[in-house]
Amino acid sequence: MGEYAPVAKRFLIAFVAGCIAVPVFHQSLLALFTAIGTVSAAPYSSAPAAVTGLPQVVSRALLGGVYGVALVILLERLVPHRSGPAFWIAALGIGAVLPSIVAWFIIEPIKGQPLASGGDPTQLGVALATNAAWAAGTAGIYSFVRLLWAP
Repeated sequence: MGEYAPVAKRFLIAFVAGCIAVPVFHQSLLALFTAIGTVSAAPYSSAPAAVTGLPQVVSRALLGGVYGVALVILLERLVPHRSGPAFWIAALGIGAVLPSIVAWFIIEPIKGQPLASGGDPTQLGVALATNAAWAAGTAGIYSFVRLLWAP
């Protein structure tokens, strides 16, 4: 493993952070939006996901892990020090926009739904907000674990 160990460790931490951030941050904010009547989504859904057959919350968590690796790669390229306002602004921006674009233009059409939630501003805003919450959680967990388990 040698020279690849640090990269593999960072990617493992990023994957786990992304997985954990889905139920803790993304789904919690989605539950709040549902509770106040903004959307009628089903947070923490145990209904089988169309592609994997796993409960939707598990499928989303695994996808959050994959996105977590991508987020960390981008953050480490853009803000290598993992601290300060630039890090958090980049995490929120990347995390809000990139997963939302994938959902709007790839996942939703595969599911037979209209592109970009049909342009519904509420749906678009909820997607951006929940994905930003996921990204903040992922970045925070990742940074915290890296501090404990350096380098």
